[in-house]
Amino acid sequence: MPHRFMRLVGRPVFALFGAALICSVISQVALSESSFSGKESKWHGFVRNDFKVDGRGCIVVSPEKAADGNPWVWRARFFGHEPQADVEMLKRGYHIAYCDVGNLFGNPQAVKHWDAFYELLTTKHGFAKKVALEGMSRGGLIIYNWAAANPKKVACLYGDAPVCDFKSWPGGKGKGKGGGGAWQACLKAYGLTDEQALKYKGNPVDQLKRLADAEIPILHVVGAADVVVPVEENSAIIEARYKALGGSIQVIAKPGVGHHPHALKDPTPIVEFFTKHTAAR
Repeated sequence: MPHRFMRLVGRPVFALFGAALICSVISQVALSESSFSGKESKWHGFVRNDFKVDGRGCIVVSPEKAADGNPWVWRARFFGHEPQADVEMLKRGYHIAYCDVGNLFGNPQAVKHWDAFYELLTTKHGFAKKVALEGMSRGGLIIYNWAAANPKKVACLYGDAPVCDFKSWPGGKGKGKGGGGAWQACLKAYGLTDEQALKYKGNPVDQLKRLADAEIPILHVVGAADVVVPVEENSAIIEARYKALGGSIQVIAKPGVGHHPHALKDPTPIVEFFTKHTAAR
């Protein structure tokens, strides 16, 4: 049969489709045979593995069967809080990954830790080279800063009431309440004085051009009445500047809602956003 097939379609066509089939099989085998180390447990009925990479606590939750291309969602901060979108993505064959760098406020060291985690998942475990980023609250700092450093590795970016400027939170230099001791921890993480932090130009609101040039789509879900991470000091600035750069961004505002509750009760808009921009082509 193989010889007859080759005579019918010709060697070039057979080589093309044969190579594609072999690559697909190898990818799936690599994913299934590269088991994760660390503690194994269950999370919403799916296998969860907790382990360390580059000295940081990491989590990977695996679907029953990986979707084509081995897509994944990379969560930042508060793993497990309002998990409805993550659970739905698992059902669709996506892995959910998490690397805890919360006390670093998205600083350059946090970006390096994330670089190490990305390298492990995409090489040893065969995850897709482009990832969907998900940042809740202060998680906005790391997803934006990592994306700015690695724009070609990002499929899309979803921020949930995201911190986009540490002067707003935890700094409290605008209308927001600020983070108290968290501001001092943030200054220490960046090695800045209070005065230097006010002039710092490495926040997400300052680093959008590389994302726009890479045509990374963005989705934000915010509480319109948020006084912890005020919309006008964070998501509104991102939206205005990203649109001015020609970027694609959608902001879903929840009227009368503060910083909590996060996410959406019906995660369909978030799930469709992830799926649209990460589905294997």
